[in-house]
Amino acid sequence: MKVRKLHDWDLDSSGARQLQYELASLIEVRALPSRISSVAGADVALEASTARAGAAIAVLSFPDLALRELVTAEGKVRFPYVPGLLTFREGPILIEALKKLSSRPDVILFDGQGIAHFRGMGIASHVGLFAGLPTVGCAKSPLLKPGREPGPKRGATSPIRREGHLVGVALRTRSNVRPVYVSPGHLADVSSSVRLVLDCCTRFRIPEPLRVAHRECGKALRRDKIS
Repeated sequence: MKVRKLHDWDLDSSGARQLQYELASLIEVRALPSRISSVAGADVALEASTARAGAAIAVLSFPDLALRELVTAEGKVRFPYVPGLLTFREGPILIEALKKLSSRPDVILFDGQGIAHFRGMGIASHVGLFAGLPTVGCAKSPLLKPGREPGPKRGATSPIRREGHLVGVALRTRSNVRPVYVSPGHLADVSSSVRLVLDCCTRFRIPEPLRVAHRECGKALRRDKIS
């Protein structure tokens, strides 16, 4: 899969934040495509002691969620952990994995934020610009917190706002289970992102494409340690 080059990664924290502000103007918020036949999940496993990372992208058919393609990449992490700058830590290895895909998925789900971010530029938005594809953030914890907890039933939501604008929701994907935090990345909006995440959650709290990617990026990291 072809991935555009937006910028280099050799920035310090101050330069990275400034770049996020600049890139945020490129994000397009609009409904996901009405016809979706494939959904990818993208995740990264990190080992702090060795500064190594393993990335995995799992492409599943939709709506039946059968695995179509799986790619991984391994490498060294070169950016420190800084809240709000996750893409500069994990983005390069994810982009290397994206380049290995034989076809372009219709949508990519990321274990991280989209526009529900301090500067409107979470990893789903940032990598979405590189990929030129619709992307959605589905995080296990929030950067911007909702005003309240969503109701206890599957499908319940609570809004997440930034400067008064709706940028995501806390979403209950299973009744009486902790919510996930969903926000549009690029070429997506809140309501269609929520519908897709719910459609990709079968028996578990986390969408199936992300569950597969999470399992496989851990395997990739272990293989990298052995080699």
